[in-house]
Amino acid sequence: MSEKAEFAERLKAALIAEGYEPRPSVVEQNFNLRYWGHPVTFQAVRRWLRGESIPEQDKLMVLAEWLGVEPSTLRYGAPATGREISPKYGYESEEISADDRFLIKALLSLSPSRKKTVKDVIQAFIDADRMARKRKG
Repeated sequence: MSEKAEFAERLKAALIAEGYEPRPSVVEQNFNLRYWGHPVTFQAVRRWLRGESIPEQDKLMVLAEWLGVEPSTLRYGAPATGREISPKYGYESEEISADDRFLIKALLSLSPSRKKTVKDVIQAFIDADRMARKRKG
């Protein structure tokens, strides 16, 4: 079996383990609620599930966090640290302040539609800051 096909099988298994149907429309909708970049398309997700492509690292990280598995486990099939992580506990870094952890936990407690709204607001701030920097520079 190819590397891409093996990834697809691990992705499907992780989806099923978390109670999601391994269908492109289901993954597309749920992934885009959690991803801060440009939304992925139905076709891109279909390629992931069919074993035709493997997502880029930033997308792989979001998939892994969403599905509660180590990114390396999802990508390569063997956990790097020998343990699985839960999305709720993936932010234990000392670099993240208590306030940031509070915001992350609050965000994770929201419904998917409210998370999407927060994502859109943050993206608007990011875009505005980029435009302001371009004007200054």
